[in-house]
Amino acid sequence: MARSWLEHWNWVCDHLPWFLVFPVPFLGWWQWGLCQRGPTEMLSARDHRDRPPEEGAAAVLQGFAVDKTFLSSLKGILLETELALTFIIFICFTASISAYMAAALLEFFITLAFLFLYATQYYQRFDRLNWPCLDFLRCVSAIIIFLVVSFAAVTSRDGAAIAAFVFGIILVSVFAYDAFKIYRTEMAPRTTQAC
Repeated sequence: MARSWLEHWNWVCDHLPWFLVFPVPFLGWWQWGLCQRGPTEMLSARDHRDRPPEEGAAAVLQGFAVDKTFLSSLKGILLETELALTFIIFICFTASISAYMAAALLEFFITLAFLFLYATQYYQRFDRLNWPCLDFLRCVSAIIIFLVVSFAAVTSRDGAAIAAFVFGIILVSVFAYDAFKIYRTEMAPRTTQAC
């Protein structure tokens, strides 16, 4: 059964994310009758995505709801600590040696991405990826990068660079503990089961 263009357009209006729906009422499309919903319905807090799924519907991850229990778990606290320390190191490198700030900024965004994926349970949509292995490699690479950058920065004898060195050593220990926990809980049981 073929749909008309109006049915396709209404489907698009119903499924656009909020940042794409916001400009639509100002362009006047709702006044022309192209969308069944007006601007107040489009921007209302109670949307069709907020309703519970209908009975018999498949349990699918919907939206980006943050799992608050994850944020208070050990893994969530480790990721939040890593995120805060990488930001502090980025600020210290920006104040002293700007050549090393790219490493801290890159690791900040990588850690932020992992925190987002884990907190929203969005990583479950990518079931072909080995997430414990990716997380372990993220920690190991961050350990190597921050050890090298921290010891290179301390040679400048600048106050902010010394602070970045101290925070870098603390961050390396947090990443090492995170890698150890990942290996113990996620990767070591898999190797014993394979034998």
